[in-house]
Amino acid sequence: MKLDIVKTTTPRQKPDESNLGFGKYFTDHMFVMDYDVEQGWHDAKIIPFGPIEMSPACNCLHYSQEVFEGLKAYRTDSGEIRLFRPSENFKRMNLSSERLSMPEFDEDFALEALKKLVEIDSDWVPSNEGTSLYIRPFVIGTEPSLGAHTSTHYKFIIIMSPSGAYYAGGLKPVRIYVETKYVRAVPGGTGFAKTGGNYAASMKAQDVAEEEGYSQVLWLDGVQRKYITEVGAMNVFFKIGDEVITPKLEGSILGGVTRKSVVDILKAWGMKVSERSLSIEELVEAYKSGNLKEAWGTGTAAVISPIGELKYEDLVMHINKNEIGEVSQKLYDTLTGIQWGKIEDKFKWIVKVK
Repeated sequence: MKLDIVKTTTPRQKPDESNLGFGKYFTDHMFVMDYDVEQGWHDAKIIPFGPIEMSPACNCLHYSQEVFEGLKAYRTDSGEIRLFRPSENFKRMNLSSERLSMPEFDEDFALEALKKLVEIDSDWVPSNEGTSLYIRPFVIGTEPSLGAHTSTHYKFIIIMSPSGAYYAGGLKPVRIYVETKYVRAVPGGTGFAKTGGNYAASMKAQDVAEEEGYSQVLWLDGVQRKYITEVGAMNVFFKIGDEVITPKLEGSILGGVTRKSVVDILKAWGMKVSERSLSIEELVEAYKSGNLKEAWGTGTAAVISPIGELKYEDLVMHINKNEIGEVSQKLYDTLTGIQWGKIEDKFKWIVKVK
């Protein structure tokens, strides 16, 4: 497919790299591609960042036909710009699209379009320690109809935002609240898809957790309210004895790219890694017996987020004396080292832009 490019004639002012925050500023350009049932995907272009025209009757506004992804571009000390496993994000985006009954796209073309977009806006990739260019691809149903049916028109858009260091004050353990009233997803639902409805459904529990003084929610399965699934917008790992356990993907858990990478790294280190069901009772027993050594979340934003405290009903579990564990720290150093070019990429995960 042809990719048309129209560059801006009025570049935006770049923000102060020392005060970027997350998702507050946007680069000069964006990628847009349209779909309809007659032509399929067509009219791919990179254009100046700006508003898009939509009907108030758009499908996505009423029936939530939309999927999205999140990945990053990194600038190394030598000035090279690189992406971390972008093909995995586009593969997962198509998986989400299939579940939402939305048209799949050519992943190779999407990757080439993304690389071109990052190249054009390469000056926006920050260079301060820990900073990156956050990339948000998304697809929305745009048919102007209030009928509750699959949309016939879609837009695929990629926007980008320079983002500050996630751990501005250093890598610190977080406090997690185990949710027992609300559920996030069930097998057969959309839990494995990256779609906005999943996040909207989780916000009430997140508000409750914050009222209790906790930063994230640990979700239990939606059927038995017994098995651990994931933490907020992250996958979760526990080191019990000499075994590292992460809940297996059974249709209600997002298959995280960072999760997949962590499993591969741990196996390469020769550690015992299990993707299996883990009940909250087993976790509590491991804590009481002294076998719960470490816990951490994984995701694009934080990479590794150590868990220092976990509250389940009336029990408050302090993990590893509320300090960063050896495995958590080593994983963070390894993944970020690969992403920023400080460590050799033995897994061949990096895609160079320029």
